[in-house]
Amino acid sequence: MFEFSWPWFFVLLPLPWLVSRFMPSKQQGQLRLRIPSFAKLGLNNQAVQQHSRKVSLLEWAVWVALVIAVANPTWLDEPITLPNEGRDIMLAVDLSGSMTEQDMAYQGQYVDRLTMVKAVLGDFIEQRQGDRLGLILFGDTAFLQTPLTRDVKTVSQMLGEAQIGLVGRATAIGDALGLSVKRFANKDESNRIVVLLTDGQNTAGNLNPEDALLLAREEGIKVYTIGVGSDNPRGFSLFNMGGMSGGNLDESLLKRIAEQTGGLYFRAKDVAGLQQIYQELDKLEPVSSDEQTFRPQISLFYIPLLAALGLIVLAVFTSFTRQLKQEK
Repeated sequence: MFEFSWPWFFVLLPLPWLVSRFMPSKQQGQLRLRIPSFAKLGLNNQAVQQHSRKVSLLEWAVWVALVIAVANPTWLDEPITLPNEGRDIMLAVDLSGSMTEQDMAYQGQYVDRLTMVKAVLGDFIEQRQGDRLGLILFGDTAFLQTPLTRDVKTVSQMLGEAQIGLVGRATAIGDALGLSVKRFANKDESNRIVVLLTDGQNTAGNLNPEDALLLAREEGIKVYTIGVGSDNPRGFSLFNMGGMSGGNLDESLLKRIAEQTGGLYFRAKDVAGLQQIYQELDKLEPVSSDEQTFRPQISLFYIPLLAALGLIVLAVFTSFTRQLKQEK
């Protein structure tokens, strides 16, 4: 389908005629000198008038092309229907110092916890086509890295760029859960799922985990909790010294949060443990929303604009050629 984005610009089409019709000519009231030699060249008044008429038509063509370009001709492709079913999932990822412990087996070697989480959770994010994802990172406090969006590639990129200690060395589980609940406000037609991933216990923050749990229950938000860490640590983290990161996993708290909100608790000792949440979330019934469609648009303003430029070049070339002939 073809249309103009701003068709009201066509009211400018008669503007050159109005200017020439109502504005006085500069030659009016001036004496004109008749040169006999012009008669020898055949440049009589009729020829001059005819020459003026041809230039006027060319100018009209340029003006029409410019007005068409300003009106922005656009080609609309066939409508494309966007997914109208999905889940709203907020991911809360722990960036405390203990996440540097290299006790996770991944692809035949031991890596730190955050590296394994990024690899496995990154695959999970990319498979969430049709769902809306958000990302919250937490340490001493929690902050929203990515709001709920269907752009899963951006969410995956933001997770990949997260670094240990970005928000401190401690673990504010209450703040992370409370912020997740806040971001789900005014979203009644939604699954409203929180995936809370941590390897420690609550050691910081402004909101107590029990208070955050109460808020989640009142809002009907389902929380899936994941405890990360092997039973046999292979190393130590400088962040872990002095008890700053809350390295001991508080499984009782995570289980209580999951059970009282209708979610599930997972212990991710390895990749297989973390991947279990894939199947559980896929079992949830997607929530239908209003159907959304969009039509790809291709702007074609450059075509009449190039035509106008071509006509201007033609007018200049014609005038130059005529002047050369007259000089000869």
